[in-house]
Amino acid sequence: MARGPRSDDSQEQGELVDKLVSINRVAKVVKGGRRFGFAALVVVGDTKGRVGYGSGKAREVPEAIRKATERAKRRLMRVPLREGRTLHHDVRGAYGAGKVVLRAAAPGTGIIAGGPMRAVFETLGVQDIVAKSVGTSNPHNMIKATFAALKDLSSPRAVATRRGKRVGEILDRRDGERGEEARG
Repeated sequence: MARGPRSDDSQEQGELVDKLVSINRVAKVVKGGRRFGFAALVVVGDTKGRVGYGSGKAREVPEAIRKATERAKRRLMRVPLREGRTLHHDVRGAYGAGKVVLRAAAPGTGIIAGGPMRAVFETLGVQDIVAKSVGTSNPHNMIKATFAALKDLSSPRAVATRRGKRVGEILDRRDGERGEEARG
């Protein structure tokens, strides 16, 4: 059986955007001196709600980037977005010492996030978000914490089906609670 790319995959791969997050040069000390290698971290997305990350190691930079991009394409995940521009609700994520807080933002806010998180949101297609990294600034842990937070996101439709209700009931309840707090 052939293991080449499927016809629908090649179509999707043309739309994917990849961003290089970091390159790290690592040295291995051997008898004759040092051998240098490179580790790359890449984020890939279609700017329409799908995103993935991957890391690759090789003796040359382009090969490390290629490996990381291939791994990222295999690890794509879908993230529900509100109006295709922001998150449905605020969420926190953690991985190791990396902790992130992602908050939905009003139209026109833009992407307020640092370094590796910005690359994730640009490739994901988020236009308005406020994000804060607490703890480590290690790009690997920041990316993994961001993906942990994005995994916890759920759309009103998913919540409604899980609870056996209609989407209108979920959204009306949320608006109703805010109205009572303002009166009280």
